[in-house]
Amino acid sequence: MVTLDKIYHAAFVLKQVARRTDMIYSPKLSQDCELYLKTENLQLTGSFKLRGAYYKISQLSEEQRAAGIIACSAGNHAQGVALAASRMGIHSVICMPDGAPISKVESTKALGAEVCLVQGAYDDAYAHACRLQQETGMTFIHPFNDDEVIAGQGTIGLEILDQLPEVDAVICPIGGGGLISGVAYAIKKLNPNVKVYGVQAENAPSMAESVRQGEPITLNTVETFADGIAVKHPGDTTFAIVRDCVDAVVTVSEDEIAAAILALIEKQKLIAEGAGAVSVAAAMFHKLPIEGKKVVCIVSGGNIDVNILSRVITRGLVTAGRNSMLQIALEDKPGQLLGVSRIVSECGANVVSVHHERSDANMAVTSCFLTLGLETRDFEQIAQIRERLTAAGFKIVN
Repeated sequence: MVTLDKIYHAAFVLKQVARRTDMIYSPKLSQDCELYLKTENLQLTGSFKLRGAYYKISQLSEEQRAAGIIACSAGNHAQGVALAASRMGIHSVICMPDGAPISKVESTKALGAEVCLVQGAYDDAYAHACRLQQETGMTFIHPFNDDEVIAGQGTIGLEILDQLPEVDAVICPIGGGGLISGVAYAIKKLNPNVKVYGVQAENAPSMAESVRQGEPITLNTVETFADGIAVKHPGDTTFAIVRDCVDAVVTVSEDEIAAAILALIEKQKLIAEGAGAVSVAAAMFHKLPIEGKKVVCIVSGGNIDVNILSRVITRGLVTAGRNSMLQIALEDKPGQLLGVSRIVSECGANVVSVHHERSDANMAVTSCFLTLGLETRDFEQIAQIRERLTAAGFKIVN
């Protein structure tokens, strides 16, 4: 069983390994509450997962260590297991979904683990790891449904209460539930008045649906770029703790996650992966009753692939009204483009791309479609441009 004593013991064991990550005041991210970030994305392996993995492995017997260890992970648990195993001289095999970010796969290899890529999602990697464990007799290190792992993650709860004793609420990402189980257990045992909220991607709501239905359920599919929380089935142990200790579980959309990642980059100079940013997304998009409260968002990880980050930033810019596309039907005659660009310029926007289309079968022979890519300030500016163009007699198609 998870106990407060076990969490305190984990904190002692981890003192020389895991960073006591900073708590950063972030007034620019929310006007509704006094927001703080618990920056686990700055942990030694770029994620909180080091805590639970290291503590679990530190408690293994000599016989278990000699047999080697096996784990499954979308990337962050993999790096925690790999680092812990290499420091203790233990052979490790990590099963990862073949869609895991390349950066996470390469980092896991660099930390000394043998990586086995498995076709499918996290749960497919888990099933393969279980088969290998049966065949080899290696010790399985579960990423979330394990008492020692949960206790290791619970050390974050101890740090939050120490760093911000007057905290009113903690917002925590949820995949399988190991992080929120440890954090919620520690916080509720020490200060039951603190609210603990969980957040999932709306395309991978396994814990949210389990809480709603009153029992752990298995999703047919999960589809989110927040790969660290793309879990079809939550842990039985974690579900029980979430049911007893967590005040609410909400979901956020892909666009909201992208906007949160962009806000963290621009306003806090912090890189978060999708899973790490869902807590901030919940605060930014008013998913929880936190108005006027002192709120801590756990930014659980920052291991995002650069190629994915580029696409996420673009999507975040669109979601925030910072990038937009306009398609205008024009008479194909001189001066039309000048008239459009003058209005865009007077409104203070910037044209970044221009495309003329004359061959569309749906347009008149003397017409064309003009598609503009714009850099804009916000949705209000986009609306202003549309109004000015319409008032000038231009027909906006899209």
